[in-house]
This record gives sequence, structure tokens and C-alpha cells, in this order.
Amino acid sequence: RANHPAVRIRGTARRKTNEAPRRRGTAIGGNAVHPEDIAGTSEEQRKVARQTADSLIELAQLDNELIITHGNGPVVGKIMMRQMLTMNRIPPMDMDICVAHSQGGIGYLLMQAIENALREKGNQRHVASLLTQVEVDKDDPAFQNPTKFVGPFFTEDEAKKISTELNWKMREDSGRGWRHVVPSPKPKHVCDISLVEALVKRGTIVIAGGGGGVPVVRDARGVRTGVPAVIDKDLTSAHIANVLGIEELLILTAVPRVAINFGKPTQKNLEEVSLEEIKAYHKEGHFPPGSMGPKIDAAIRFLEGGGKRAIISHLDHAMPALRGETG
Repeated sequence: RANHPAVRIRGTARRKTNEAPRRRGTAIGGNAVHPEDIAGTSEEQRKVARQTADSLIELAQLDNELIITHGNGPVVGKIMMRQMLTMNRIPPMDMDICVAHSQGGIGYLLMQAIENALREKGNQRHVASLLTQVEVDKDDPAFQNPTKFVGPFFTEDEAKKISTELNWKMREDSGRGWRHVVPSPKPKHVCDISLVEALVKRGTIVIAGGGGGVPVVRDARGVRTGVPAVIDKDLTSAHIANVLGIEELLILTAVPRVAINFGKPTQKNLEEVSLEEIKAYHKEGHFPPGSMGPKIDAAIRFLEGGGKRAIISHLDHAMPALRGETG
């Protein structure tokens, strides 16, 4: 940009023959694959996946090594709701299996939509979706203090009944009703991350870590077991990026820019800030836990882990954000 001449985006430039493709991480929010204002029919989900693919197609056509992660919040909530409606006939699934179901379904729709969009452009690049387990620490403090709301709302009496029958922790959510709360531990290790790297080196676009990954713990023998939790998708994205040596992490959400004093007369959109500046704003409380907070946490973690630049912008503005025009 004219006011930031030091910022250089080389994604569309021709590479030197001895220069490796730029490895890039892109995280898209759960609402980008399943907005909360849709009924959730198969046709609606395919349409949304196609819209997401159209937003990412220019990025997908670059000569790069691309890893895509995605959220799953709305989808997991609907899986939980289906279980509530049938729990007297069909035993509910554990939370880790619900995450796996949502990861597989969303990954399938995105994989197909992105490949179809590429073929329409005459591009034969492949897309692979990997069912991804993510190890967490069994002693993570989050297991003692579940805070992540999932699923539908219930009355207090319904919540007590569900808590007794399913051994679920229920908590009132801002006076709107009672909901299931689960732990949200930090990602510790992405299982089989070497497979992700092997595929991207072949030129395959890899979808991994969906919904933050299926949460598992591992014992001293190396045996993995699923745990009832939902890992933050953006933290998993930052972890994957750091492990794979990605220098730029693109976090795509529902707003074009991060703002301080959001919703106030003094609201100010941020364009380019240093790590120290964003940490100071975060400490001042500008980014609430239920909205922009997790994305800022992930950006900070990514940069402190060796990343060079984190970009937060709207899903429809992926390439302009990379060029420094927005975000």
C-alpha cells in the first residue's frame, strides 16, 4: 500500500525456479460454512460451500502450498439438537464424535465445492480433507472450568433433566436460557501433521483441523482417547501454521477489519498494527471473548510462535486483504 511501502505481497508474482511456493494458512469461521440464519438443508449447505469456494478461488489458483481450517460451531449445535430430539430412542453420541461428524461433513462440502470451482477455471489442482485429531493436555485447566456454550437453549427444568440423564454440565447463558457447556482446552499437538505437510508439498490444497480438530488425549503408551471438548479453531490454525513454518496466517470472518471501541462513537478500524500494539489493545478489553477475542488470541500466539504477519478480514475480501487493501 502507498502508506505502507514495506508491505509486500508476492502471491501473484512469478517465482524464481529455485524458490519454493509460499506456504499459507487460511482459517474460515463456522458461519462461513453454515450461517446461523439458514435452516440447514443440504441444498443450503451446498450453496454456502460454493459461495465460500468462490471467495477462495483466486487464492486457490496461486502457486502456493495452501492449508485451510474451518469452524464448526453452528453445525455442532444442530447435531446436538438432533440428539436432544431423539435421545429417548437413540443414545446420544459423545462430544468428540459430534466434532468428528461436523468436521467430516463440512470438509466434504468444502472439498467438493473448491475442486468444482477450480475445474470450472480449467485448474486440475486437487483438494483433500483430512479428519484431524488434535491432542490436548488432560490436565488443561479448561476441563475443570467448562465455558464453551454449544447446542440449543433449554429451560431450567429441561437443563436439569438433561444434566441428570446425560451427565452434561448446563449453565445459564446471559439470561436467554440454559445451554450445554464444554471445556475448550488449548491445542497441544496436531496428530499426523506430517501427512498435511506431505500433501501440500504435492500441490494439494489441504483442509485440516476442522472445528479446531477432534479433541483427544494420549496416555503413556501412546493410546489416544476422545474427550468431551471443543478446541478453538483459530488457536488450532495458529498451531498448525507455526509447526509448518507458515509466515502469513489469514483469518477470514464476518467483518472487513478489526476495530477498537467497537459499536461506540469512538470506534476506530485498525489497518496495520504491531504485535505490541494489538496486545495492548487486547489488555484494555477491546476484544470480547465471545467475538473477536479468540481471533486476536490466535494472531498473538501465531506471531509469538514465529509467524511474520497475521491478517484478519472478511471472507469475501481474501485477496484484497493479502494485497494490503483491507483487513
